[in-house]
Amino acid sequence: MSGNEIRAKFLCFMESRGHAIIPSASLVPQNDPSVLFNTAGMQPLVPYLMGQPHASGRKRIADSQKCVRTNDIDEVGDNTHLTFFEMLGNWSLGDYFKQEALTWSFELLTSKTEGFGLDPKRLYVTVFQGDENAPRDEEAYVIWKEIFEKAGLDPEKRIFFMDADSNWWSPGDNGPCGPDSEIFYDVSGTLTEGLTREEFIAADDRQDIVEIWNDVFMEYEKKDGKVVGKLAKQNVDTGSGLERVTAVVQGKSDVFATDLFVPILDKIAEHSSKADPRAARVIADHIRASTFLIADGVAPGNTDQGYILRRLMRRAIRYADTLGMPAGSLVTLVPVIVNLYGEAYPEVAVNEQNIARVISTEEEQFRKTLENGLKQFNKITLQIHMVSKIVDGKKVIDTSVAPTTKQAISGQNAFDLYTTYGFPIELTEEIAAEKGLVVERKGFDKLMIEHRDLSRAGAEQKFKGGLADHSDQVVQYHTTHHLLLKALQMVLGDQVKQRGSNITSERLRLDFSNDTKMTDEQKTEVEKIVNEKIAAGLPVILNTLPKAEAELLGAEHEFGAKYPDTVTVYSIGPMGATLENPDFANAFSLEFCGGPHVTNTSDIKGIFKIQKEESSSAGIRRIKGVLS
Repeated sequence: MSGNEIRAKFLCFMESRGHAIIPSASLVPQNDPSVLFNTAGMQPLVPYLMGQPHASGRKRIADSQKCVRTNDIDEVGDNTHLTFFEMLGNWSLGDYFKQEALTWSFELLTSKTEGFGLDPKRLYVTVFQGDENAPRDEEAYVIWKEIFEKAGLDPEKRIFFMDADSNWWSPGDNGPCGPDSEIFYDVSGTLTEGLTREEFIAADDRQDIVEIWNDVFMEYEKKDGKVVGKLAKQNVDTGSGLERVTAVVQGKSDVFATDLFVPILDKIAEHSSKADPRAARVIADHIRASTFLIADGVAPGNTDQGYILRRLMRRAIRYADTLGMPAGSLVTLVPVIVNLYGEAYPEVAVNEQNIARVISTEEEQFRKTLENGLKQFNKITLQIHMVSKIVDGKKVIDTSVAPTTKQAISGQNAFDLYTTYGFPIELTEEIAAEKGLVVERKGFDKLMIEHRDLSRAGAEQKFKGGLADHSDQVVQYHTTHHLLLKALQMVLGDQVKQRGSNITSERLRLDFSNDTKMTDEQKTEVEKIVNEKIAAGLPVILNTLPKAEAELLGAEHEFGAKYPDTVTVYSIGPMGATLENPDFANAFSLEFCGGPHVTNTSDIKGIFKIQKEESSSAGIRRIKGVLS
């Protein structure tokens, strides 16, 4: 069974049991600026688990959620660690509870017709043993006992009570919390006769068994760190990592041996002149993650999500260099990844050309400095390792003597590698570790803070983003700005996203994601579209909508911004649209926006003209336009 078939089978299984199948949320959280990425399947669903009705109107939800975790980037390359992964998950929002959740989890894993067909003899489960905060989860134990007995297995050798560290879920000191039940699989194939609790713990330590599913039961409420009682509405959050389940179903020892990675690794090997399995795995993981990040609108940059994307791509480029992969090879992985994921995640297929452009551009830019940067790095390490000695009465330099203790690359040297050669600090630290060195991180961080303060001070002297005022001319430019963004998407592709703006009474400025300079033909086509919509006299309507509904309508919104539960959305067009019947499906433009705007595009006076189109930063273009 392929990884794609496993995902599809899970969704079909849950749909047949009354779940609404929802699309994955973007990797970039839409209303949580405290985190860079969605890191778990439940993260986008927290508002609904806290009581907010889901936009679908359903209480049973299932999906495969795209996730990125960056805390273990340095560990990628072993058997298990990934930056990008998928979480299969199903949720009950005050509907079913333990009986259904546990029964379905077992059926999904073991059914040969509807599920994954795993051998029940290789399954073990844990339940909460109870403590001063909450009693033993007797309900889950009884359900599992019945399930194993029905399967002809001794429950005493399959069910193990564990403490809160293993089997209790709580997001903090306040809010919903509760026990969970984890399902483990015997990957060794030698533990089918059952285990004692001590044998189970030992097998877990040896990784002879691995967790493949988890059912979380949010049935208690916590206040100030103490459980104060049961919730009136109880929720279920269950799930598992697709890559790990695929490895288990396919009988592979690690995720990189599954069909989700083998085609990517084969393409890497095709372009490599040297063999290094870990390097190849790093490249496969990082380019796969980069593909999904770019598809979700992230552009390489020096802060936030953009910094992580750039770090992943530059780490992949460095490892490609160690494998002897020619320049331009990494982009050949994109069609392979699109072939694997394009059907399940259409945004990957739709944005294939843009993904390839971003990766090619980043590789081209970084390779220009990589060789010189490595030379400079080697000069730095050579100076650190120099040891004086006397030979025949003469003082010479001996570089063969390794330092007896780890020595440090100065913060200044690390800062210079970053500013001059584009080496992310983590890349410098990684290469340093390979040479037995450390980086003086405090010094680097101090220099970075000073650098950012200087940059910020300079930026404050320039005009700030947004509207200069609410004069008639500025308002006309504001509505033109909306028309321009939509026209750019029509001409260049849906990957175009706003990355900044400034509007005065004399001109508009729009920064947008795009890697290549626009051709004269493209600029002419954009101008034509904008002016046609101005001349058409389209109604401009202010709408107040629930944020979830606006997102489902596909309304444009600022990348990574935090929005309230109720938002204002401006729609432009179609002809005949009114406040009572805005006809969103046929609107030319639909954007989250606080206004103000003209009431009709015919109120915009003049012909729109692009004055200048130029690079703003890597992957970001800037247009300045006027109405004349």
